[in-house]
Amino acid sequence: MEDIEEEISSFSLEDPIRKEKLMNYYSSSHRILLVGEGNFSFALSLGIAFGSAANMVATSLDTQESLDSKYSCAIGNVRELEEMGCLVLHGVDATKMSDHFFLRTQRFDRIVYNFPHVGFLHKEGNCLQIEMNKRLMKGFFKNARALLKRRGEVHVTHKIGETYDKWNIVKKAEKMGLVLKEKREFCPEDYPGYENKRAHGRSPDQPFNIGDCRTFVFRVQST
Repeated sequence: MEDIEEEISSFSLEDPIRKEKLMNYYSSSHRILLVGEGNFSFALSLGIAFGSAANMVATSLDTQESLDSKYSCAIGNVRELEEMGCLVLHGVDATKMSDHFFLRTQRFDRIVYNFPHVGFLHKEGNCLQIEMNKRLMKGFFKNARALLKRRGEVHVTHKIGETYDKWNIVKKAEKMGLVLKEKREFCPEDYPGYENKRAHGRSPDQPFNIGDCRTFVFRVQST
């Protein structure tokens, strides 16, 4: 624990002045918080595109030990990210992250959560399963709002369709002071190396069919 705290205490999101690099909707000049990373391949894709990951904090609910047991490439991806200057944090709950001893001191331009899900305790369309995912999103938006810079954005990539629309993520965000700015097409091919993973169940390292999905872009509601 002392080694982790020492690493965090020496970490700074203030990247040395360098030429800005863009990847789709993200910039090397943004302070970016990645939430709920699976095998950290999305974060690594951004870091490689930027040539540095010093402007990024990548988090996962998994412990370092569970990452190694669930994913074949996660530990290697984490090492690459750390070599590029990214701060990687394990065991971070998206519904409590604003209380994290480091994150609570930071503010971000972009907070990104791809395909949030609590895991399968029931079938996807079961009302109890839907309610659990709705509570996840409510907690996430509350915490993201607390960590967002005034002109920042929260990006949630989410499946759309009858079952997923019942999560009511736009209304959940509004209750936490975030309004929908736009919905964008999400193409995993736009992020070379990104691998979406099931994360739960018997085959966590297997990909899932993303189907029809969008990136919902939220910003702080004007007063």
